[in-house]
Amino acid sequence: MTSVETAPFVDTERYWRDGFLFPLRACSPEQANAWRHELEAVEAEWGAPGRLPRPFGDYARANFHVVCAAAARIAHEDTVLDQVEAILGPDIMVWAAELVVKEPHSPKVVTMHQDLTYWGLDGADALVTAWIALSETSIANGAMRFVRGSHLLGQVGHRDTFGAHNQLSRGQEVEVTYDPVDVVPVELAAGEVSLHHGLTFHSSGPNTTDRRRIALAIRYVSPAVAQRVGPVDYAMQVRGVNRSRQLLAIPMPVGDFGPAALRLHEEITVAQAVALGAGATEELDYGR
Repeated sequence: MTSVETAPFVDTERYWRDGFLFPLRACSPEQANAWRHELEAVEAEWGAPGRLPRPFGDYARANFHVVCAAAARIAHEDTVLDQVEAILGPDIMVWAAELVVKEPHSPKVVTMHQDLTYWGLDGADALVTAWIALSETSIANGAMRFVRGSHLLGQVGHRDTFGAHNQLSRGQEVEVTYDPVDVVPVELAAGEVSLHHGLTFHSSGPNTTDRRRIALAIRYVSPAVAQRVGPVDYAMQVRGVNRSRQLLAIPMPVGDFGPAALRLHEEITVAQAVALGAGATEELDYGR
């Protein structure tokens, strides 16, 4: 753990007021570039059709840390964990990790939503997403947008849109209105990270540039979190003590896409699909 003298300052008062905090530093731009190349090498090696039981994108978008050693290692980075600890406390687990990619000139968008709507988890204040930029992130290439203070509204109603270009599983979006003046674009340099609360409204636009936008989003939880919709849930201990009686502890992968890791990923996918699909207006293919 980073010493008290060198630990990064985290403005927790601002985080709890706004529901997000950025820009913070996860690593140097050079390290971010190295991580990017490492993860893209995994994508290149394993992304060919038929290489895996599921399409590579299914693994990248949910629980990537279960099957990818580099993703799990980055989730253990002290620089990131020191900042998360300021929010969650000393006992930290990874509930999910996602390789987030928007290809050049991609029309894909994410509608305004709250993360916790379909995850089945309780304890909203005990979850924070660290979104690590592995490339420059701008409005032009589809940066996130947060709505300041929206987490204070609690869980709000959402509707399913199943939009053709929507990257969310159900095209979900909030049903309440919000003041456009509170919308904040999350522009980050490579190596910077944003933190956001599980109930913070957020969205993102298309990538209109010639370059890929790539990031690693890591969902950290304290052991106090519990699954209330699905039959069981899982998390990887990354700091402190595992005091959870609700989340099953999982190991770091020893390599990429090993047989045991693939079986575990499938088990987790099927279990989490119960919460993700609850109340959907159309059948989801996630988890099949």
